[in-house]
Amino acid sequence: MFFRTKPAGSYRYLQIVHSVREGKKVRQQVIATLGRLDLLEASGQLERLMRSGLRHCQSFAIIDAHAAGEIQPVAIRRIGPDLVFDRLWKESGIPEVLRSVLKARQYEFDLERAIYLTVLHRLFASGSDRAAERWREDYLIPGTEGLELHHLYRAMAFLGDSIEQLEKPTGALRCNKDLIEEALFERRRDLFTEVELVFFDTTSLYFEGRGGESIGQRGHNKDHRPDLKQMVVGMAVDVEGRPICCEMWPGNTADVTTFLPIVKRMRERFRIREITVVADRGMVSQATLDAFENSDPPVRYIVGVRMRRQKEVSLSVLGSRAHWFESVPERSKAKDPAPLKIKEVWVEDRRYVVCLNEEERRKDAHDREAIVAHLKEQLRSGDKSLVGNKGYRRYLKVEGSGHFVIDEKQLKAEERYDGLWVLRTNTVYNAETVAHVYKALWTVEDIVRTAKSILETRPIYHKCNETIRGHVFCSFLALLLKTELERRMKFADFQCEWAQVLRGLEALQQVEATFQDKCFLLRSQLTGEARLCELPESAHPQRCASCPNPSIWRKCSAKSFSHFYKYLFPRHLYFCGVEDRF
Repeated sequence: MFFRTKPAGSYRYLQIVHSVREGKKVRQQVIATLGRLDLLEASGQLERLMRSGLRHCQSFAIIDAHAAGEIQPVAIRRIGPDLVFDRLWKESGIPEVLRSVLKARQYEFDLERAIYLTVLHRLFASGSDRAAERWREDYLIPGTEGLELHHLYRAMAFLGDSIEQLEKPTGALRCNKDLIEEALFERRRDLFTEVELVFFDTTSLYFEGRGGESIGQRGHNKDHRPDLKQMVVGMAVDVEGRPICCEMWPGNTADVTTFLPIVKRMRERFRIREITVVADRGMVSQATLDAFENSDPPVRYIVGVRMRRQKEVSLSVLGSRAHWFESVPERSKAKDPAPLKIKEVWVEDRRYVVCLNEEERRKDAHDREAIVAHLKEQLRSGDKSLVGNKGYRRYLKVEGSGHFVIDEKQLKAEERYDGLWVLRTNTVYNAETVAHVYKALWTVEDIVRTAKSILETRPIYHKCNETIRGHVFCSFLALLLKTELERRMKFADFQCEWAQVLRGLEALQQVEATFQDKCFLLRSQLTGEARLCELPESAHPQRCASCPNPSIWRKCSAKSFSHFYKYLFPRHLYFCGVEDRF
């Protein structure tokens, strides 16, 4: 049943009609003609009629009273974060995996909810676990109401609790978090699952405090905080950009010593036979490559090499006269991919791929000219202060009575490295594929940056090794959810920045209010990026609806919610309605 306007001459009449099926056809049957639409609007009769009908529709009456300021709000909670990420959490299978790992242990609190709260807090606010307890007060997260701070600490300790000590040299431990990683990987494994390419990178995370019993050590700090203890974290990512596992070592562990152990562990833990690893030049040594070649079966690799320090590369590889192959032409638009030229060079049985970016070549040349011009100006006023500047020092040499001059020979030598990078590989991929696969290494580097900056894993305040490992692993779980959400958004062709998605979800609120001595729950409208994600053909999500059951959530068809949730959760979705509690 609905309203319809029917033209008659120069006037339009308002009718109430309903649809009736007659055989295979549907016809509209007029129930009543209310009169001319212009007269009904001018006299106010239409508005009075609609308000009279609101008395028999409680949901609209509540919204009308809310607009008039007649409703008293009791509590306001944000519901967007849990609405999306709780479904991702469950569909990823994390609750089932945690329950299977917890079979032999019992806690007086819901450990799965404690871990979920920490992960959700890491996605939206980050910071310390102590802050998660206070952050929860403004959000509706079912099952976390009774959790206290010491429950979160015990949950972190469970994740990082060691099972066995692994062999040297890295001093890594097998923990409960490893069992969770393996089970999550097993859930998405099928007959055809094979991790063909694995991208690997490491970073350092510093501590505020003692840094645990042993995991916090001083070493090469990538955050430029040599005054603080740190730990080393490695991340392995598959070709689709999904994190596979994370490894943790004491802060004085060198990157080159971590590469071979983690590849061996991945083969054992995930039952992977054929694997190709991709890493940058700081991760490998000649001994590591020899070990890869001699393993059974051999580990395939695509790694960057140091052009200046390795004589074979600087002389034989860069000196090769092989022809360049243009893989990607010069840009015609700013958003086009960067230009790329490639050539393949063999030195005995060792295969190298030399890559050239003409844009980077021009930029390197311009930057060097700017440095030299500024250097000449500085030399006129004195040269002692220039020694401490690394950018200047590489182009200086001592001449005469201990004075510095520009090293023209070094400037000439640096020109041959402009815009170049060199890869070494033992794969069967052609040279163009090798170059593009290595360029995809930015995925794991971006994930590492996300873990450190967006999720703010650093600094770490925990004092025990177990809670430290659990703290870092919660960032890994947060990355899993973030990657899965971005994958679904890409599949649905959504173009949203991560910060905008978070703002849109946080704007979705639930208001608990009283009206006519009854308590109701109302949901705010979708705003921001969540508002932009609605289906064009979908009805606007209801702000208020009666719930026949005691829960504020009920399943409904895809058309009753937004475009955003329809595509992210295509099976079924939820909307918030009104609950009459009394």
